[in-house]
Amino acid sequence: MPEPERRPPHVQRVDQPVDGPVPAWLMPPHDGFTAEDLDHLPHLPPHSELIDGSIVLVSPQASFHMLTVSLIEGALRPQLPDELRLRREMTVTLAQRQRPEPDVLVLRAEGVTGRDQTSYQPEHVVLTVEVVSTESELRDRERKPELYAEAGIPHFWRVENIDGEPVVHVFALDPATKAYVPSGVHHNRLKLSVPFEIDIDLTEIDRL
Repeated sequence: MPEPERRPPHVQRVDQPVDGPVPAWLMPPHDGFTAEDLDHLPHLPPHSELIDGSIVLVSPQASFHMLTVSLIEGALRPQLPDELRLRREMTVTLAQRQRPEPDVLVLRAEGVTGRDQTSYQPEHVVLTVEVVSTESELRDRERKPELYAEAGIPHFWRVENIDGEPVVHVFALDPATKAYVPSGVHHNRLKLSVPFEIDIDLTEIDRL
């Protein structure tokens, strides 16, 4: 006889009824969720994003992703000019049905309104950074940078995992086309003069 299917006790078969009420975010309205909905849907998992009116849930992240985000955050923070602020894993409300969450973002200080703020406006953001994960590579490489560019965010970095080492693809916005133009691929060291003087030793990931 075939061996019975085994699963962790908290995982139910998809053809079995769900215990308790179904979370509201599992049943989107016919025209999709709005950016404001993310602040009000009960029991929404942390770091949920809104892309094209659909809620995107974040899968467990690999160590590379966590270490790379920590490396970039830790290196950028002491290099920030006084008029800029850095945030990790906070959303940007780009449009009514677009509220992605960059891994790292840099914004102007006037865009920070208080400790209870849950999202930022694109006109204040100067840089977004996405570290590509296996489950989100299409969004990180295509849809999210497309949305950031359409919203006028001037700088975007895409960080790839190449043999366990971070490689940073740097893009700058072409205001005429509202599209990003590649301006360099950086291995081992990321040294830039825009949007401010930046110098990051990417090999430091091995010491984290």
